Amino acid sequence: MKYKLPRPVVSPTIHEILQREMRKQRLTFHPLSSKEVKGLQEIVRIIEKKGLPPYLACENLPHHLGKGIFLKPDARPLPKGHVIGSYAGETSLIRQTLPDDGSYAFTPVLDLHLTREEQQIFDHETIYRPQRLYAYKIDAIKSGNFTRYINHSEKPNVIAELVSIPNNRSGLTPALVEVVYFCKKVIHPGEQLLISYEAGEKCYWNSKVKPFAMTPTTFQL
Repeated sequence: MKYKLPRPVVSPTIHEILQREMRKQRLTFHPLSSKEVKGLQEIVRIIEKKGLPPYLACENLPHHLGKGIFLKPDARPLPKGHVIGSYAGETSLIRQTLPDDGSYAFTPVLDLHLTREEQQIFDHETIYRPQRLYAYKIDAIKSGNFTRYINHSEKPNVIAELVSIPNNRSGLTPALVEVVYFCKKVIHPGEQLLISYEAGEKCYWNSKVKPFAMTPTTFQL
């Protein structure tokens, strides 16, 4: 598989800004349990070596829908709460006023204030404004892993959670915030893994773009 980035790579500068701004906002995310950390670390090792867990398949979908991720027919069912993987991609800080055209992007932390020097790094084409707000963005358009191929459904069997990665003995690098995919319900062999892109105000799809109606059993292996 082309996309083999197991987790987002956060630069020391972005980490420092997130740490400062999240402290100001008193913003914390639920930490993964020891069992979940161990499960995620196993997925990280698999992605680094092969790109895709052996029990999953990445297949082309009909109707020009691109690729999709399926649980193989000979695999065991995935239980509710099973760690699927971390949503990975290029990380950056972007102005919140910019139009959101990221088809493969998450913005897990908003309302970040940057110093003059930091704005020169991340937004050098604009005049410095101390009150300008920025967002932390994870974009998988150019780099990421198999989670980018998990498609949208109004009846998903996968859920994305904003979590923190605590200090651990599994060798997993700690993180202030990470987007981790979990099984929302039991996923049966042959089913497609699907997630709802519509969070909160359901603003992902505009009036001109309607999603293809898919359920986990619409297309099966």
